Order: sequence, then structure tokens, then C-alpha cells
Amino acid sequence: MRLSAETEDRLPGTVERPSYDRREQAVGIVHFGVGAFHRAHQAVYTDTAMGAGDRDWSIAGVSLRSANVRESLAPQDGLYTLTEHRGERQSTRLVGAVDGVLAGKEQADQIVARVADGQTRILSFTVSEKGYHRDSSGALDSSAPSIEGDLAGIAPSTIYGFLQAGLSRRRAEGHGGLTLLSCDNLPENGSVLRKLLLDFTNRSDPGLGRWIDEECAFPSTMVDRIVPATTPAQVDELESRISLRDEAAVFTEPFSQWVIEERFAAGRPRWEEGGAEFVTDVRLHESAKLRMLNGAHSALAYLGLERGHEFVHEAIADPDLRPVIETILKSEAPSTLGPGLNTGAYADRLLARFANEALRHRLAQIAIDGSQKIPQRWLAVLDYHQHEGRSCPALIEALAAWLRHIRGEDGPVDDPLATTFQTLWESQGQSGIVAALFGDKGLFADAWIASERNQQALSEALEMENSR
Repeated sequence: MRLSAETEDRLPGTVERPSYDRREQAVGIVHFGVGAFHRAHQAVYTDTAMGAGDRDWSIAGVSLRSANVRESLAPQDGLYTLTEHRGERQSTRLVGAVDGVLAGKEQADQIVARVADGQTRILSFTVSEKGYHRDSSGALDSSAPSIEGDLAGIAPSTIYGFLQAGLSRRRAEGHGGLTLLSCDNLPENGSVLRKLLLDFTNRSDPGLGRWIDEECAFPSTMVDRIVPATTPAQVDELESRISLRDEAAVFTEPFSQWVIEERFAAGRPRWEEGGAEFVTDVRLHESAKLRMLNGAHSALAYLGLERGHEFVHEAIADPDLRPVIETILKSEAPSTLGPGLNTGAYADRLLARFANEALRHRLAQIAIDGSQKIPQRWLAVLDYHQHEGRSCPALIEALAAWLRHIRGEDGPVDDPLATTFQTLWESQGQSGIVAALFGDKGLFADAWIASERNQQALSEALEMENSR
């Protein structure tokens, strides 16, 4: 029997349920990218806030890539369970914050109407780094076919097309501005979203761009929770425990963190009820998370995959890999951050989280879209140390593993630049690939131009055998 509003009363008493009446909650948030991470993070904070008495903050989810999320949540009336795992212990709660999910390709008009609705006060985003359609310099990639189509007024397909259509109608109907809240792993993500959206709108509707700039807010955020992809075996095991089938179930760790710049245009839920922290500046927190947690995760992915590991907990237990990750976490990354955080305690906590066997976080999941991730996770650190005259042997080793990965040594490459990498490897070969990517005219020159010393070190690391 499927989980739904009709069947939720059949859940066992061990499953915590919302204390509010979902039927009395209006939609106040439209969220783009309603995948597992959002359902384990922002939606849970919102669920907790409504449980504490907040009203009219239900979430209308938007899926731009496929209808799969809608198909899993629609028969369940937006309901799903969240299970936290620590070792053999687990706890499950029912989350009621998601009102429903709209699929971009099929329900564009409804998405635009939701954005324009005066009841909507927050637009939030977890569309991954590539969902922002940036070029190598970080500017809007106006040559991308999807961006060209949206600028030409074809049916919207990117966040910018939907936002322009929805905000234009909102402005015409006399509704005020709202908050656009990026929750993706980008440095100063609020400022990035603002810059890219204004670049897009100013190309086709400068008046709307001025209205957005004057009426809307773009706070930056830092989000942290490890959320592996759900497996069929987990769904089966959950069904055996709760006697209902939940095709949208999410499984995660107990730890969760959300640091938010306190800058909203039209109010917000009391997310602090769930532990969110509101600050005037998130940059130190986001840099620590990107360079330490995310940077170590990516290193584990590429180094672990080539050593035959499947999961994070297996890779961190590898006695040859753990010292590399510890060097990144305790030396190379934190020394770029400056004072203000206890990076030693943070590193120890990350190592413990990585070792959580119950999460079964696949390295292949982390390895996806590396070209969009390594500039802020690794290259910023390498650039900092290069200017200081210091080397980063652990990150150089990880970068060499990534170079082998994009050559296809771990299997098919899942990356928006996969074809470009294949062409470069074929034309430049092993002797020229480092300069082609990290030289003064390299593909990543806007993020890091490797010195002759670092190019030599990377070339030597690249030539090493896959096993250390």
C-alpha cells in the first residue's frame, strides 16, 4: 500500500508525523530542484517551522530535468519519509512541507503562475552547479542552446526562463518583490544568482532587471548534509518497517547545517526552529564547507574509484587514502580560511561523518560534474598556496586522479564538458593535458594558472600508477 494523505494514519507510532494540518497551509515557497537533498534539508527545516506554528510556507517543488520526482511524490500527495542513520540506529519522520511537484517540460504555465502568485514569498534553488549555466569565467553562458532558447522567448527550460516569465507577470500584476535563495555549492551563491539573473533579464527586458534589483533580495547560504541517492533495497526495507510503500523516501545522516544571510524581501519561516543559523556574512562558513567537506569528498571520489572502492566509508577506511584526505582537511584547505572557525574540530567531525557505514554514499554520485565543482573546491586552494609559495601534494594527487577520471579510466564520464575533455586528451595526450587545462591559456585559467613547478608536480603525479 502506497504512502499518501489517505494512508498516513497507518504509519506505526515510531514514525514522527507533522503536528500541523497540511490542508490549512498555503504555498509560500517555490523550490527549483526538488531532489533528495532538498527533501532532506530545506523542506525539513520548513516542516519543523510549520510544526512550531508558522503558517502558509508550504513548498511547491519544481523539477526541471525530468518528471521522475513528480511521479514519485504525486501519488503520495507530496508526503515522504526521512530516515536518519547512525550505525545501526535509525529514526524516521514523515515530512509534510511539500505541497506538490511540477515538471518543467510539461507544466511550464503552472510554474510561471506559482512564481507570479502574490502568496509566493521565497524562490529557492538546489539545481546543482551546472544549473546556473556559467561559462569558464563564471559569467552567464549565453551561447548555451538552452539559454539561447530562453532569451528568444521559446518555452522556458532553465531557471532564468522561468524566473523572467514569472517575475514579469508578478510585476505586471502589482505584487511585490520576493527572496531568491540559492542553496547550491557556489561561493557567495546569492550574489552569483543575482548577477546571472540580472545579466539574463537585462538582455531581453531591462525594465524587469531594474525591478528585480530594487525589489528582490538574494541572501547567500551555506548548506551541509550528506544525502546519498536512495536505493531500491532501502525502499524495500523501509516498507517492511512502516508497512507502507514510500517511493520518495530519503535516507541521510543525523547532522544537518544551514547558515543563512539575514536578508529577506517578504518574510521567511522560522527556520531557526530546526537549527538554522542567521548571520550577516556567510562567506567564512561557505568557504570552509566548500574547501573542506566538498573538497575532501571529491578527492575521495576520484582517488577511491580508481582504487576500486564504491562508497565513501570504504575509501576513508583505506589506509593509503586516509592520510591524503587528512592532509587536505587538516592542512591544505583550512590554512586558506583565516581565523574564526575551529577547523581542527570541523575536520575531525567530517572524518567521523565520512566513516558512517550506514550512509552508503556512492563515490560515483560525488564524481559527477567535476568540472563544475573543482574550481571552488580545489583550484581556489591551489591558487592560494601557489601565491604563498607553498605546495599542495594531497590536492595535486587528487587532481591527477581527476585527470585520469575524465580520460575515462573509471568508466563513462558524466560531466557537461565530457566531450571537450575527450577532445583535449586525444589532441594533447598525457604530455600536454596539464597545460591545456591549467596553463596560462588553459580551460581553467580563470580559476588557476598553475606555475611551472605545479605543472611539473601534476604531470609527475599523473604518470604514477593508479595504485599508490
